[in-house]
Amino acid sequence: MMLLREALQQRILTGDGAMGTYLYQMGFPVGVSYEEFNRSHPDVIENVHRRYYEAGARVIETNTFSANSEKLSIYGLESEVEAINRAGVRVARAAVGSDAYVVGAVGSIRSGKLKNAEPRTIIDAFERQMAALIDEGADGLLLETFYDLDELLLALRAARSLSNLPVICQFAAEDVGRTRDGIPLLEAFRRLQEEGADVIGFNCRTGPNGIMRAIDTINGPVGVPLSVFPNAGIPDYVDGKYTYSTAPEYFADYARKFADQGARIIGGCCGTTPEHIAAMAAALEGYAPQLSQSAVAAEPANSPIEISVPSKTQPEVTTHGTGNDLGGEGVEASIVDLVKERHTVIVELDPPRDLDIRKFMAGAEALKAVGADAITMADNSLAVTRMSNLALGALVQERIGLRPLVHIACRDRNLLGTQSHMMGLDALGINHVLAVTGDPSTFGDLPDSKNVYDLTSFEMIRMIKQLNEGIAFSGKPLKQKAKFVVGAAFNPNVKHLDKAVQRLERKIASGADYIMTQPIYDAELMERVAEATKHLSIPVFIGIFPLASGRNAEYLHNEVPGIQLSDEVRRRMAGLEGEAGRAEGVRIAQELIDHALPYFNGIYIMTPFMFYDMAVQLTQHVWDRTGSPHSKV
Repeated sequence: MMLLREALQQRILTGDGAMGTYLYQMGFPVGVSYEEFNRSHPDVIENVHRRYYEAGARVIETNTFSANSEKLSIYGLESEVEAINRAGVRVARAAVGSDAYVVGAVGSIRSGKLKNAEPRTIIDAFERQMAALIDEGADGLLLETFYDLDELLLALRAARSLSNLPVICQFAAEDVGRTRDGIPLLEAFRRLQEEGADVIGFNCRTGPNGIMRAIDTINGPVGVPLSVFPNAGIPDYVDGKYTYSTAPEYFADYARKFADQGARIIGGCCGTTPEHIAAMAAALEGYAPQLSQSAVAAEPANSPIEISVPSKTQPEVTTHGTGNDLGGEGVEASIVDLVKERHTVIVELDPPRDLDIRKFMAGAEALKAVGADAITMADNSLAVTRMSNLALGALVQERIGLRPLVHIACRDRNLLGTQSHMMGLDALGINHVLAVTGDPSTFGDLPDSKNVYDLTSFEMIRMIKQLNEGIAFSGKPLKQKAKFVVGAAFNPNVKHLDKAVQRLERKIASGADYIMTQPIYDAELMERVAEATKHLSIPVFIGIFPLASGRNAEYLHNEVPGIQLSDEVRRRMAGLEGEAGRAEGVRIAQELIDHALPYFNGIYIMTPFMFYDMAVQLTQHVWDRTGSPHSKV
């Protein structure tokens, strides 16, 4: 068999998939060292490696991602570095045939945190781990999930000081075109190549679409083969368990796209299974890549999914008298009261990821002008750090006079912090909230931050309503009662709608006042939801999320839990980007609104990528169709 370095110049190699999340799916608990399984459960690890090999993987990573002294010290295993890494190579080698390459997996020590370890400490830890992997006969080293160039260079230099084996360097995928320490990706790639990297690429943090976006941000010649190991989309957290739903067929489709971009090792990261690897291996079997220019000189993507600014021209709108005007329905009126009387529109705007709020406030102003009844703001959705929705809600209410509705995630606050947060909202007069579980922080932009989950969404609803009775979470009496109007989330895009409704009934029993659904893209499903929820005692706001492009449509359908697009919608959006994609997305959303209005008084519009002009058009469309007071000057 040819050496790995030679093979990379001649063919595409299929990598393996996840180890940690796969062990978790097999029933092994979190909070233990999976790397130590190389010694305590070698048969389990060997079986996982063998499954990936039989699925078609020919680059097999050792189960040693966190097998450095710094990470192993958490479990009191820092003295076992050599034994665990050597065992990792032996177990992997025993599981596969002679036609597979075993590469020693080495993960980041800083893990995206600030510089919590001195360079000399990091270098020593890397050298100790790598020496064991090399001495045991690894065919190469895979340095993966690094957030900043500085640390990855330390690891690469440590590898080169020990061996001339092939070294694969991978960043945790970001779509901002820079590493966490601010280095443009093209420059980072060039510096790694100069230091001796054989392959450079991306893994983790995001699914195939996000990896492709990261590749798209590289503008210039790469000069070395690429490697890609995407996650199986965004994980969902349901009933205390993480699950992934991205289909193997989607990975198969992207495998060829990655090959066309110059990728020569294509595997999977968190959430992927042997089924994903088998689908990619089959898709790549005998495939001759149609090398695009971006394989050597990628251009920045034109897809709206990377664009962070709205179009320069906004649609003309008429300023109407709104339900937020004092003296009319009054800002004190709840959306539950409003939706019982007429069609009511809630619009979601994402809080900014930086300190500039001008675009957000401009969007809120435009939505106030067109007559939106409330602006809702997520609580660090997808576990990506954003500005506090409490602060933005207060500004929207004070400066614009528009009703804020803030999400409250179980992920970030314990009981103490949650009650304090709710008391602050009450003091500000922000009474509309939506209780949500919250996406796991492990898969956000600060992956080492800890999930809290002191409360489930059911308990969160019940505890907030307890404040309305003048009783603190501790059971002690308060001097006054809160006036919270509490919403609950509902995902109707499931196989068994009846079971989802039963779960919803539990939220209502906990005290939910209204329901906000995930976006629906199928008219027939809307009718089924209307029929399945008609017996409920509280109103339902049906979710409408206008698509921004064909690429955006495929991403949502395949990688985001709780969202499913109909085949017809995907067909209509296919290949559309830029203004054409947004225009078709608005047309589809308008048709969905037309179908929803006879069944639901509540419309919940989600704004994609701060293209708030799209939400403005859709809000106006509701008033045009309903003949509500908002359609009259």
